[in-house]
Amino acid sequence: MFGFSFKPRNKGKSAQTAKERLQILLAHERGGNGSSPDYLPMLQRDILEAIKKHVHVERDAVDIRMERDDELSSLEINIELPGGRTVQSSASS
Repeated sequence: MFGFSFKPRNKGKSAQTAKERLQILLAHERGGNGSSPDYLPMLQRDILEAIKKHVHVERDAVDIRMERDDELSSLEINIELPGGRTVQSSASS
């Protein structure tokens, strides 16, 4: 009618990209020398910037932790959202 073409947003694409990036980070950490990963502050900053596109959160509202044992590496992300809600995400490989 108006000649506009609306493209549907591919919401799954960004989630899949984030999952792939986390898997790469975990694989990199698994091959590391056991020291604390130096990329966690950068990762926290990038995650915070991505979240801020949708909702205002403070820098200290994002907590990222990495745990590793012989067979499993996990990255836990806790985000305190406005209104007292907390979102928890965990990626394991």
